[in-house]
Amino acid sequence: MIVDLHIPCYVDRYFPSMAMSMVEVLKRHGCAVNYPSDQTCCGMPALFDGFSEQCKEAGAYMIKLFQNDRPIVSCGTVCTSVMKCHYHDLFHNSAMHNEYKHLQQHLFEFSSFLTDKLKVTNADKVLEANAVFVGGCAGVNGCVDHLPSIRLLNSIKGLHLISLPEGNCCGWGGTMARNDEKKSVEMAVALLHQIKSTGADLIISNEPGCLMHLMMVMTKQNMEIKTMYIADALA
Repeated sequence: MIVDLHIPCYVDRYFPSMAMSMVEVLKRHGCAVNYPSDQTCCGMPALFDGFSEQCKEAGAYMIKLFQNDRPIVSCGTVCTSVMKCHYHDLFHNSAMHNEYKHLQQHLFEFSSFLTDKLKVTNADKVLEANAVFVGGCAGVNGCVDHLPSIRLLNSIKGLHLISLPEGNCCGWGGTMARNDEKKSVEMAVALLHQIKSTGADLIISNEPGCLMHLMMVMTKQNMEIKTMYIADALA
């Protein structure tokens, strides 16, 4: 199976190794990977800041780019939810309605693609750690399910997954870290202290933006908990 790869712009810029881990896992499960190198931002920052027309411009480009009859596998939850669900308000019953629906039907968040399309049930990996899973809440609000990520992590030998209360946000929120830095940092610090109190030595997330935010806050707060994108845990 050939898949098209969607890599969020902040992952491409700051964490390309996360994308490479995703490629490694996909290839191990029999996929050939095509990366359209002229992809751009999906328009998420503009959308969350209220600039829907600017998001629509970026979205129209992305929709046209991904019109092959191949699965589109995305690295992260927030951009997936923007393209899969939030584009609906911008392109439903528009001149690009059919092209948008094509994108929507072919787009998968990485973990969901593994479990729902490839029917992966066992990660066949060993990772000795006490970990917490932090899911991208902005992605869930936009229709991305965390259960595939949790199922895959629970299949990793040696990994003890510690549950956190639902509703704990890291404070990144797509653009919240920029628009309300004080509140965003407070939320991250509160979450990090809660994680530390569990005895966990590893944070695993299906959203690179959450990891980016937590890593930066830990640096400023002189805290140290290892972080890992889910593809890194599965690679």
